[in-house]
Amino acid sequence: MTIREQIEIVELGTLCEDACTSKHTGIRREQEAKCPIRTDFQRDRDRILHCNSFRRLKHKTQVFLDPVGDHYRTRLTHSLEVAQIARTISRALRLNEDLTEAIALGHDLGHTPFGHAGEAALNEIADCGFKHYLQSVRVVDYIERNGKGLNLTYEVKNGIATHTDKMACTKEGYIVRVADKIAYINHDIDDAIRAGVLTEEDLPEHPVNILGHSKSERITSCIMSIVNNGVKEIKMAPDITAAQDELHSFMFERVYRNPAAKSEEQKAKTLVQRLFQYYMKSPEKLPQLYKDIAERFSKERAVCDYISGMSDSYAVNLYKDIFIPRSWAVK
Repeated sequence: MTIREQIEIVELGTLCEDACTSKHTGIRREQEAKCPIRTDFQRDRDRILHCNSFRRLKHKTQVFLDPVGDHYRTRLTHSLEVAQIARTISRALRLNEDLTEAIALGHDLGHTPFGHAGEAALNEIADCGFKHYLQSVRVVDYIERNGKGLNLTYEVKNGIATHTDKMACTKEGYIVRVADKIAYINHDIDDAIRAGVLTEEDLPEHPVNILGHSKSERITSCIMSIVNNGVKEIKMAPDITAAQDELHSFMFERVYRNPAAKSEEQKAKTLVQRLFQYYMKSPEKLPQLYKDIAERFSKERAVCDYISGMSDSYAVNLYKDIFIPRSWAVK
């Protein structure tokens, strides 16, 4: 009996009946030999962790465009924090922690440069539309490994595709959805305070009194509410949900639409859309991988794939290279 088979037996004996166990799931688009040590979901987690798209998340905006300072969140740190919250909930509810972690680490792989400003820019200009959660699935299916894809299991891809507003096919997928919201609201508050956009005293009194007066207290309140509610329905108690929603509305009013946080957003959207127009007119300038994608799908899809994979700094430098005249001197 291999180590993987032993782990699968342990899962069957310890995880709850609503968990997605490794032994009876893990269907891949292309079947492949099993790993003797890792379960299918552990392999998916590792493939995501080691892929190029995951590493590029460290240079992609979370909320503040190109912030000055080392302590602001990026898409990479956000994904790690979502994974930590989701794993804590999964472990407490005796669900599959490996599946939960794989979904959490991969949920934002398809996010554009410049955060939701970049996503909105592509969605506005591309006839095919653009949603980062669907793009994340395209990344793992058609872009990574030079177009071969990561060949992830259905359950992981489903959790990635449904992490915003759709029902996942597993409890683990739904946990990532709620963990994502818990993470970004509380961590965005932390970054906004660091940036001087907010102070702790600015936070609305009612939800703070319910959830807690610090980031840690608020996250713990949300996690405990989900765990206490049980595994049958992954949700928080009504008063916790209402407090979270009130904080979310406050953040939209004071931070997400704040001129200090979004002063460069229109520039970012214009940059993304001009790059899109350039490559739509000159698809021969695309890297070979994306030329191949254009033949397989469409030119527009390939251009979206290329631009959405860029880091913030890569997009800026590419824009300068294409559109900004270089200085020159007579030798």
